[in-house]
Formats: sequence, C-alpha cells, structure tokens
Amino acid sequence: MERRTLFVDVLLPLNVPNYYTYRVPAGYNDVILSGQRVVVQFGQKKLYSALVRRVHENTPKDYIAKYFLSILDETPLISETQFLFWEWIARYYMCPVGSVMAVALPSGFRLASESMIVVHPDFDGEYSALNENEKIIVEALVRQHVLSVNEIEKITGLQKTFPLLKSMMDKNIISMEEELQLRYRPKEETYLSLHHHYKEGKNLEELFLELEKKTTTRKQVDALLFFLKYATEGEVKKSILLEDKSISLSALNTLVKKEVLLTVKKIESRLRDVAAPSSPDAIILNPEQTQAFETIISNWNEKKITLLHGVTSSGKTEIFIKLIEETLKQNKQVLYLMPEIALTAQIINRLRKYFGEKVGIYHSRFNINERSETWTKVQKGEENYKIILGARSAVFLPFADLGLIIVDEEHDTSYKQLDPAPRYHARDAAMYLAALYGAKTILASATPSVESYYNAQNGKYQLVELKKRFGGVLLPEIFVSDLKEATKKKEMKSHFSAFLLEHIKEALDDKEQVILFQNRRGFSLRLECDTCHWIPGCKHCDVSLVYHKGINMLRCHYCGYSIPVMDTCPACGTRSIKMKGFGTEKIEEELAIFFPNARIARMDLDTTRSKTSYMQIISDFEDRRIDILVGTQMITKGLDFDNVSIVGILNADNMLFFPDFRAFERSFQQMSQVSGRAGRKNKRGKVVIQTYNPYHQAIRDVIEYNFSGMFNSQLIERRVFKYPPFYRLIKISLRHKDDEYLNKAALYFASELKTTFGKRVLGPESPPVARVRNLFQKDILLKMEKELSPSAAKNKLTQILEAFIRHSDYCQIRYVIDVDPQ
Repeated sequence: MERRTLFVDVLLPLNVPNYYTYRVPAGYNDVILSGQRVVVQFGQKKLYSALVRRVHENTPKDYIAKYFLSILDETPLISETQFLFWEWIARYYMCPVGSVMAVALPSGFRLASESMIVVHPDFDGEYSALNENEKIIVEALVRQHVLSVNEIEKITGLQKTFPLLKSMMDKNIISMEEELQLRYRPKEETYLSLHHHYKEGKNLEELFLELEKKTTTRKQVDALLFFLKYATEGEVKKSILLEDKSISLSALNTLVKKEVLLTVKKIESRLRDVAAPSSPDAIILNPEQTQAFETIISNWNEKKITLLHGVTSSGKTEIFIKLIEETLKQNKQVLYLMPEIALTAQIINRLRKYFGEKVGIYHSRFNINERSETWTKVQKGEENYKIILGARSAVFLPFADLGLIIVDEEHDTSYKQLDPAPRYHARDAAMYLAALYGAKTILASATPSVESYYNAQNGKYQLVELKKRFGGVLLPEIFVSDLKEATKKKEMKSHFSAFLLEHIKEALDDKEQVILFQNRRGFSLRLECDTCHWIPGCKHCDVSLVYHKGINMLRCHYCGYSIPVMDTCPACGTRSIKMKGFGTEKIEEELAIFFPNARIARMDLDTTRSKTSYMQIISDFEDRRIDILVGTQMITKGLDFDNVSIVGILNADNMLFFPDFRAFERSFQQMSQVSGRAGRKNKRGKVVIQTYNPYHQAIRDVIEYNFSGMFNSQLIERRVFKYPPFYRLIKISLRHKDDEYLNKAALYFASELKTTFGKRVLGPESPPVARVRNLFQKDILLKMEKELSPSAAKNKLTQILEAFIRHSDYCQIRYVIDVDPQ
C-alpha cells in the first residue's frame, strides 16, 4: 500500500499574516493531529513550536515545504473551537492570528529557539566517522562546552550551518538542550513510605532494636519515629518531615539508602484547593432578586445575552451564585470575568464559600507554571476547575464544555487590551466565545456602558434591573464640596476641604472606615519653577515627569524614564522649584499629619506590583487593620466593605475634562462606582465630591443617581456627532521618530482613505501625548455606520494600508490598528 504524502498548515506565535505549510515526516503520518505542537525550522536558524491547524495532502505551489522536526504533544493542545475563536479575534481586531496565539497560549507552552549547541551526552567520541566540518564543530565544543549558531558559522566558515547541525543532531553527535526547553514543568513532591518488609510489627521492632544499639544511628531512630507519627495514610511528604529542625536530611537519606523507606515522586497542583462549607441553597433571594433570577432563566432560550443592571449592593453576586449552580447541574463550566485582579481576592472567597474547590483562578499575575497548570486542568474539565475566575486573558482558556460566562463590571475599560495586539475587548470577545459553545452570557454593572444599555433597550440583549440595595440599605448621601468657595473662604487645608476633613474625623471617631479616591498616582503631578515656569519633562515622551517621594525620583508614567530630583532650576538657576498637583502618595503622607493615630494605606499601581499585594491590602482593610484607604480607580471596582461610612472624591474635575467623547460617561461611572463603596449593611454612608464645578451635569447625575438621564443625554450627543452606539470606530495610529516625515506620511494616508471612505475619515491629528518612547504619533479615525458591512470596510482598509506601507516614500512608518478604541 502506497504511503500518503501529508502536509500541515501551522501557526507560529509571530506577527506574520499567513499560516505556513510543512511536510509531515512519513513516520508521523498516523499520529499527526490538528491542535498538536510541532517543532519547525523557521528561517535559517530559528526553531519554534508551532500549532498544527490543518492536516492535508495539498502540495504548496510557491515553495518547497520543509519537514517539521518532531511532535511535542500526544493529544491536541488546542481545540477546533479555540482556533475558530482566535481566527475571529484576528479578523475582527485586524491583526495576524499569530499575534493572537502569542497572547492566548501560556508562555510555558511556547518554545523558542536560543540556538545553543552542546555535545550530545550519547556521543561515543569516535572521530573517524565524522566529516571535516563535523570534526571542527565537535573539537570546538569539547574545548568550549557550548557554542551559539553564529559562533559555529564563524568557526566553520559556512553561511548556512543548520542543515549540517540537523544532520549531526540526527546522528546524536550534538544536541540543542538549551534551545528547546519546555518552560512548564509539573510540580513534583517526594513522598516517603515504609518498605513492605517493615510493615509487619515484628520486623519493625527488630529494626528499632538494631538502630538503637549504636549511637551513630540515633538520628535515624528519631527520623523513623517522626515518619511513623505523620505517615497516617502510609506515606508522607518528605518536605513535611524536614520542616522539623530536629530531623536530619542525611538520616532520612540513609534510611532510603537502606531501603527502610521508599521514595516516590508525585505531581501535585501548585494551586490551593478549599473545601466548600455550605450549599448555594443556603442563599435566600429577596423578592426583587428572585424575580430577576427567574426572568433570566425563563428567557434564556430566546435571549442568551442578559444585561443585569443593578445599583451597587443590590445583590447581583447572589444571583450569579444561583446561575452558576444551575450551570453546574448541567455539568458545564463557568467563566467569571472581572476587570481587575484586585477583585479576585473578595470574589474568590465568596464563591468558594459555596463551591469550594470547584473554583479556580487565572490571571496575568500567576507565574508561568501556575498559568500552564490551570490551562491543563480546564482543558481536561477537571471537577476542581468547573468555575474559573479571571481577568480578560481568561477568555483564551481551553474550556471543555462552557455553559455560562459572567462579565462583572462590564463597563470597565480594563477589559480592553491596549498593547500589544490583539487589541481585543474581553466583554465582546466573551459574547462571541459563548456563541461558539452555545453558552449563556451575563453582563452586569451598576453603571452599564452606553453601548450595552442601548443594545438592551433595543432588544438585542435581555434587560434585567435591580433598583434597590439588598436588605433595604439606603444609597449613600452625596455632598458636593465647592473648592472655589472653600479657597475663597480659606477653608482649604492642603488638598482637603474643611468639610471633608470634618466627615473623616467623624468616621474615625465612630470607629468606621474611610476611602479616598484620587485618580493620579505618585506624590506630585509635576515640579515647576516659580520664576521661569520650567517643568521637567521626559526626554522620550511629550509629558511632564511625576514626582514619586518613596523613591525620590521623577518618573515618566509612559516609558518609565526617571531622573533624580533637582535642587535648582536648570533653565534659570534659581532654587524656586515647587510641587504642583497631587497624587495618591502625597495624599497618604498628608493624611498622616491630619490624623496621626489613623492607620493609612494606599492602593495603586506602585503598591500592588506583586501577585499577593492586592489580597493583602484588601484583607487588611476588611479586617479593620486599615482606617483610611487611599487609591486610584482600583478601589472603584465592585469591592464590598462592611464598615465604610465615608467616601471622598478628591478631584472630580480631572475626570470631567478629559479630551474624549466618553469622558462624561466615564466620569459618571467612576464617581458612581466609588460612591457605591459607602454605606453597607446597617448604616447609610456619605460621599463627599470635591470639585470646582459643582453644577456640572455629570456631578448632578451622580448626586441624583440619574443613570437614565446620563444615558439619554449621551445618546443625543453621539447620534449627532456620529459615535458609538450608532457608528463603529477604527483608529489608525501612524508612528515615526521624525515628526516632519510622519506629518507628510499621515496626510498622504488620510487622503488615500478619504478617496474610498469620504467624510467618514477624521484626521490626521496628534493625540494628547504626541510623542511616546521617541516616536511621534498621528491618529486617524474611521467612523462607519452600523449598516455598513464591517468586514468589507476592514478588507478595503487593509488593502489601502498595505499599499501605503509598500510605498517607497513611506515604508518606514509604523502603524497600529485599534478596532473599537476605548
């Protein structure tokens, strides 16, 4: 029987537009499957692990296909559903599918070529069978132990060494041990058990008598007694025994050597499991929650997407738990998305209270091994990973049978990936993922996005609303502190009005807690010379440097560039440099002056860089080890605290006047969300908003809890000015280090776009920060009616962009495409 010639189309984690075709070595014909990883040579020297997309018999017409080198997986790592999901993201967000793979697949599963060559451990040292070049390479490796491919090229004088190296690898002369190393390794634990001979009491007794005869074996006796104490199930972890300082490692090893104890290695999870102490049946929904739950369930067959609009503390989480229970009864998996890793600390505890070890976590703060391990458990559909809590990257997990996706705080901008590509929105991607699995989707928020609420109002989503707080708790009382008036009356103390300080003192006196929101981190927003008004700026970006007192440095929040603080102005030479503006670090320091006995903490990017720092701060605040919590937008997102009576918004104006069509909506959302942290349980909370514009409509809407008023006013504006939800947006950013060259290129590209899209094209314009990391930027906005075919428009845009990049005058321009920019 004639053996077929098979080929595979493979996906590489690179920013390249196409799949690549490789030939299947005959020995792999019967085992090659779509979704497996294979090792391929890409270019002259690089090796990559690539994913098999298709197996076929179609010979490439334009090039001779190379053989792939080996298969890494016995079973597929990626399912057909995942491939379809990745390809949709690539199409919709206009990026190569290889870029999606690079983000979606945990780095522990991605192999990279480091091109380091060593002598193979099985090489017998027989030089007579080697040709001249092989001898040169082996002799050099014997002397230097390890060589890079570039070094071998210089030694041999050959430009293309990879065929020679591959031949030597096939002969087991050399190997690339450091070139293809799986970075994910399962966690192994060594267990000790008693040899079966000593499980009989008589034999064990004789052993003790023999060991006790010699003083040199006394430590072995202690170690054996300690083992027997803990080996209640016949075996015990070696690490547990060694926790006791009195137990000698050498004594344990001697007992193993004598075969008194046996060792076995077991793979263990790195992720902690928790038993479930109670059932979801223990949750008693109030009438409004019950109606919402029943409405969602009864209409799920017609409307698989539901927008749950509930005011803060209305009990949305209890409804989620009931919906999760219904999904688990069908033996399906649940994905619970949250905008910030900070939220996992509270939500994981609430879900594990009812579902125990069925709840797993997945987010970017996990290390390589933890992410890879979670991936494997979800793919297998293991019982202890039926519910996955995660930030936006969790949409890429390989679910076996997904039944429900919950997108909590669906309005949040953190769901949007900014860099690198794909610049996807996890909320929108989750809805498509749910459709692939036939799963249901819940979008939930106290302040839904204008787009989601519009879709719900128009019947695209099911709309369910909760208008009262759980347990009859009143919404917080909101006060406005007019900073203009307070300044005139000299009632300002640093950045705090007397009104706010009075309410903070009252809360502290009553043993209650306070949250203060300032959406700027750092100590001072800038330094400025009072004489000549010089401001230190970043040498790579068009922004001023922010002063961080903790490290006593001026730092750029765009590129990380930092410099020491100067004593004199480098422009005029005077010593009149003053701090202007304030961030969370300065608020934290000044509060300690006003309230010296208060325990104050800060939660922002600077204080939450480690994996557990979020949990520690939130845990300390929950346990009342912190009296005042100062934070950026992290503290606005769905956190529940029982003892918070006062929330202060220190500067509402820096949100209101941001140059973006969503500024009004975002201001309303942030102020409403942070206000919702006040007044839980049995007491009505208070919110103090400090502003120079107390009659601004966004602030009035927050005071009146007037979401519908905000929504309707935004709809009118967006219809007039052609913004979502009535139009789709695509932003094209052109970048180059030469401003003049960039301007010329941007004008040309915009004119080419206008030839096809006409008045739908806006720009080119410089963004608020025109230069980042030494690259100037020009933005062009494409507005498309909802009725216009998005795929046809994107295809045409791609053609124009490719022609522009191929143009000899503009081939140096970098570009970024952002579909549905936030």
